[in-house]
Amino acid sequence: MLRNADYMKQFLLFLSSAFFLNLMSLSAEPLSVGADAPKVQTADQHGKPVDLGKELATGISLVYFYPKADTPGCTKQACNLRDAFEEVSRAGIRVFGVSADTSEEQLAFADKYQIPFVLLADKKGEVIDAFGVPKSDSGRAARQSFLIKDGKIIWRDLKATPTTQAQDAITAAQANR
Repeated sequence: MLRNADYMKQFLLFLSSAFFLNLMSLSAEPLSVGADAPKVQTADQHGKPVDLGKELATGISLVYFYPKADTPGCTKQACNLRDAFEEVSRAGIRVFGVSADTSEEQLAFADKYQIPFVLLADKKGEVIDAFGVPKSDSGRAARQSFLIKDGKIIWRDLKATPTTQAQDAITAAQANR
């Protein structure tokens, strides 16, 4: 009987975990294509204020969210954009990487991997929340990307692939000219 009780406990734990994960995903609804880009402010990797509303008002920008600086998947994603930065720039795309890291952590990450674009430090999660990006209990953002043209979302990737982020953004920008 003890064995059945152990299985029952594991089953109930599984169900409750699935329920709370589902609630977490329901709590944030990512911005849809056609929505206005959020007007929110935060700091960059140098601690300087960035008015994202102003930055996204004209031209094409990629705002990509990642869980944590200097972790394997996040490094692959940033380095993919770094390695293709000339192509990304030729496509007219400005890049903003966003995570809940501090400015100091973002700067160390940018310096370590020679990241040529702006990394936003969203420790309070205001940018993450404004875009409706789901976050973990620890406040880490899900890996999602948004392409904004003249203040409007024109493309989103809710399961961004770290190794093809640049190419995916370029393709989306070309399709939305």
